[in-house]
Amino acid sequence: MQTKERVFHAIIFELIALAIVIPAAAMFSNKEASSLMVVGVGLSFYAVIWNYFYNIWFDKQFGSERATRSLLLRIGHTLGFESGIIFITVPFVAWFLGISLGAALLMEAAFLIFFFFYAIAFNWCYDNIRTRVVAV
Repeated sequence: MQTKERVFHAIIFELIALAIVIPAAAMFSNKEASSLMVVGVGLSFYAVIWNYFYNIWFDKQFGSERATRSLLLRIGHTLGFESGIIFITVPFVAWFLGISLGAALLMEAAFLIFFFFYAIAFNWCYDNIRTRVVAV
């Protein structure tokens, strides 16, 4: 993927995720949706930047032919990406929401479970749609 498409991919990924995560987090936590929105947007901004550099590295290591990636490789890709996210996000979430690191870690665990499955599904859909659009 070229830089423009990588940015597009990351932004679409984050926008759809925010539309799902913020209302769900507001329902399951005692925090206001506005606070969760600030956290979500901040984390999304970080994730977009991380996504860009991580995926360049990943494509160099495992090839840029995304549509033929196996489920195992997609799982490895997602685990690596999420590991890079957690080191920054847990302290940030704890600080901003005024909660303990343990509570932030628990919240982050819920997000990671969601994003694990969401990332695999989103990327599979994106790659298959992209293959059809590029072929046209």
